[in-house]
Amino acid sequence: MLKMKKIISLVIIFSCLISPSFAQNKKEAAKEKKDDGSALFAGLKFRSIGPALMSGRISDILIHPDNENLWYVTAGSGGVWKTENAGTTWKSLFDGQKSYSIGCVALDPQNPEIVWVGTGENVGGRHLSFGDGIYKSEDGGSSWENMGLEKSEHLSKIVIHPTNANIIWVASQGPLWSEGGERGVYKSTDGGENWNRTLGDDAWIGATDLLIDPRDSDLLYAATWQRQRTVAGYMGGGPGTAIYKSMDGGETWEKLSNGLPISNMGKIGLVLSPQKPDVVYAAIELDRRTGGVFKSENQGASWKKMSDAVSGGTGPHYYQELFASPHHFDEIYLADNYMQVSFDGGKTFERMNEEEKHVDNHAVAFKPNDPNYILVGCDGGLYESFDKTKNWKFIDNLPLTQFYKIAVDDAKPFYNVYGGTQDNNTQGAPSRTDNIHGITNADWFVVLGGDGHQPATEPGNPNIVYAQWQQGNLTRHDRQSGENVYIKPQPELGEKTERYNWDAPVLVSPHNPTTIYHASQRVWKSVDRGDSWQTISGDLTKNIERIQTPFYGSKQKWDNPWDIYAMSSYSTITSLSESPKQEGLIYIGTDDGLIQVTEDGGANWRKVDFSKIAGLPNTAFVNDIKADLFDENIVYAVFDNHKYGDYNPYLFKSTDKGKNWLNMVNNLPDRTLLWRIVQDPKQSDLMFLGTEFGVYFTLDGAKKWTKLSAGLPNISVRDLCIQQRENDLVAGTFGRGIYILDDYSSLRSFNLNNNDQEAQLFEPRDGLWYIERRILGGRKKGAQGDNYFTADNPAYGVEFTYYLKDSLQSKETLRLERENEMEENGGIVAVPEWDILEAEKKEIRPSIWLFVYDNEGKIIRKLKAKNSKGFSRVTWDLMTESIYTLSIEDLEKERKGYRVGPGSYSAQLFKKVNGSFMELSDQVSYEVKSINHNSLSGSAPDDVVNHWKNIMAIRAKTNDLVADFKEAKNTIDLMLLAYEKAVKRDENLLKEMLQVKAQMNDLELKLMGSEIREEVGEKNEYPSIWTYIWGASSNGSTYGATTSQLKSLANAFTLFNQMNSMLQSIEDSISPLGVKLNNIGAPAIRE
Repeated sequence: MLKMKKIISLVIIFSCLISPSFAQNKKEAAKEKKDDGSALFAGLKFRSIGPALMSGRISDILIHPDNENLWYVTAGSGGVWKTENAGTTWKSLFDGQKSYSIGCVALDPQNPEIVWVGTGENVGGRHLSFGDGIYKSEDGGSSWENMGLEKSEHLSKIVIHPTNANIIWVASQGPLWSEGGERGVYKSTDGGENWNRTLGDDAWIGATDLLIDPRDSDLLYAATWQRQRTVAGYMGGGPGTAIYKSMDGGETWEKLSNGLPISNMGKIGLVLSPQKPDVVYAAIELDRRTGGVFKSENQGASWKKMSDAVSGGTGPHYYQELFASPHHFDEIYLADNYMQVSFDGGKTFERMNEEEKHVDNHAVAFKPNDPNYILVGCDGGLYESFDKTKNWKFIDNLPLTQFYKIAVDDAKPFYNVYGGTQDNNTQGAPSRTDNIHGITNADWFVVLGGDGHQPATEPGNPNIVYAQWQQGNLTRHDRQSGENVYIKPQPELGEKTERYNWDAPVLVSPHNPTTIYHASQRVWKSVDRGDSWQTISGDLTKNIERIQTPFYGSKQKWDNPWDIYAMSSYSTITSLSESPKQEGLIYIGTDDGLIQVTEDGGANWRKVDFSKIAGLPNTAFVNDIKADLFDENIVYAVFDNHKYGDYNPYLFKSTDKGKNWLNMVNNLPDRTLLWRIVQDPKQSDLMFLGTEFGVYFTLDGAKKWTKLSAGLPNISVRDLCIQQRENDLVAGTFGRGIYILDDYSSLRSFNLNNNDQEAQLFEPRDGLWYIERRILGGRKKGAQGDNYFTADNPAYGVEFTYYLKDSLQSKETLRLERENEMEENGGIVAVPEWDILEAEKKEIRPSIWLFVYDNEGKIIRKLKAKNSKGFSRVTWDLMTESIYTLSIEDLEKERKGYRVGPGSYSAQLFKKVNGSFMELSDQVSYEVKSINHNSLSGSAPDDVVNHWKNIMAIRAKTNDLVADFKEAKNTIDLMLLAYEKAVKRDENLLKEMLQVKAQMNDLELKLMGSEIREEVGEKNEYPSIWTYIWGASSNGSTYGATTSQLKSLANAFTLFNQMNSMLQSIEDSISPLGVKLNNIGAPAIRE
């Protein structure tokens, strides 16, 4: 024992000696791995376009116990959201965390500012993501800390002790796709610092529900759940599924069985009666999608089957939660495709009214003081009823839509984005609008119902869109008529049923826009947009019988909670690609671990042997396969093995048409599924990856991957598209809608390793000339209320992208950096010398500017830009510099000139140092192009702009006239005051000044209008110059000046000339009065 103590002491001493440097090296290594250069590209921001037309799957709802307007809402794959005004506005709370998939939320009963969140969605669906444990916030969700259970993957319920915040219980379902992990019921007695599993095991048995008796915090109930989903099928239960009871605060558990089914059970939902907590209800899944509702009136000692009610739809695994009304005993709600409601404790159920509400329900919340109120979360978002479910109000401002796949068309002037969604149809929307409001729910439209999947568009014909619902039900949509033609290929008589993937691929040939491909277990080709089909292959999969595949490590018997109803067929084709360089060179990938290639349009197929691809599991699912856009020999493949519990990235490249493969993962992070790869159509080494946690890109053919995260929450990006005309990268996320990275073309010409330039200004895309509509009025949300959902357009005008190798730093910034470095190294920082501080105070801070030139090389606008290292953007709004006379007010605000017209322009980047402008870049050229939609033919654009220029000129002249008039008026008023204080009298001088004053009054009436009439709202006797200027204005139209407007402009200039002559005459009269005042001893005046 003494020897062992000595050894331990030596180990501790050695650890103390090495740990600081070891920890530092580990920290620096982690920092180096994390720093992939993303910060340099922070200026390239994604833009959300929604939708909130239909929201997305809600997993849990909490209404604050002391404030019924404060809700916490969690999304199955969209994070945590908070509203403080009952859904009028929302704040996303979880964007910066590692997980976006959320299962549950709970508030500390003693301090509701303490919020607990369980990550990983709490259903058994085929498409859900995984979490990384339990999180805690002590400030109402403003900041978060991961408190452990990082291997749980799916947390279903959190219960907090009513009087001791250090005691927390958690129900963890555990990994869905594989055994192990942290599953079961966990308890912490130290506020989440440590966790102890008290129920379940480390193989397959997790926990899905957990209750605490409100009268006795030692009395708990739990439902365990044994389940496994595989790529082939789903087993929703097993011998490990049961109901348990604890009488000692969850330390030990007793299995309840009296009156409960003896067969293997599936998912169980539990709820206590709020009125009689001895009453416990259980909804239990049984064999092959059957089940029942059970009730105990004696704390679980015995149970009685009340009915055969069970959740249906997608399957019990997807719903099955029970909720009890706090207002009426025996009123219970069973979450289901269509919610089931019982008013007699489960004996009978009826379907809740959902006529104008989305179905697939998951969460329910009540208000304790309002028996008519209910808040329900479903696959379509949030709905509330104020009359006990008779009518529903949709919360239409939560953009949580889950997109499987997307497509873009080439419509002009703005292209459309289409996406197939989880349970929210196939939707479409413009990528931007021509109005000030941006993209609203009204801009989105439904192409096809059901679960939407892979869409496609026809190049050159934006009126043709291909859309499908699950398992290959393909349609051709006509945008003009709105009609859908069903074109799913059908087998011939005598042929077996086709096996389509849940998200079957559809492809428009790059060689002929009317040729399309679709795939089941074989490939189908149509040369007439789907009117007729022919197969170009046999079965290209392994054709595995799914019911014979293993679950829990072995084959399972028939009498079990099987459920393969709402999932993909197995042994199906998942990906299709045809080389744009070689017609008939087609690649396919499957869900059962195959790639096949044909070089002759399907006459012969060659199988790719996964065992020869180093590092690739034989079971890998082919998420995407893409033929290179430049070289017919190159192909890329994205693989996914998460349905075997493997979350690592797999990405490979072949340079010989699939015979040999190279790994392209390189610096991509572990535990990051990959979904989609797209290649830039002009720069072969520029590629983008859609991953489980955002978007990555490479500039060098995958030697290094960099994350693009600005503007994009941490979310699964299931699909990417490039709109080639606009150079836009479009991302379809699974839980946060559609995002667009506008004009990424700057990445094509950027090379970080070979870029020694101080700055680089990239050629922008052309600007569009139009007047933004105000279809809802002049405000951003059109006075529709703060709840009105809008998504931003790109900034109006021309958006410039530039790169700074380093930011320009002021003297103060450089000093602070030196001082920080000195402090980090243990040095002492003293107050600088006075002259240093004075120099810092007086310094004109360095800045970055963009100069805009017209086609004659004249500077028409100078824009101050962001002074930041890396990529940044600045937008010119097509306005010139102001021609107004400057005043002290211009130091605080920027005034603009007139809008320029279509034509050729250029721009250049400058830095301003010590007040001097110095060139930073070469000039870049671009066009401003008209998208005029006027029904009537008006003036030429040059004439339109000249009129705008003339309007601004008369306004500027009139403003100067008003300023000069006010100055002259002040002068004569001061002179009259000075006369009153003079030591001598001069009646003639007084008469002169009063005569000038009278002239001033006459001019003021002409120039400014009558103050007396204004007091009662009466109009002036004659129109003022401002009336004619307003009448001449046409800034809201590109039509050009009308005859009446030109006449009003002429009238304005006439009035200006008249009044300007009057003022000059008055000023001439004022000039000699000062000398005369001085002669009578009047005090001097200062204007």
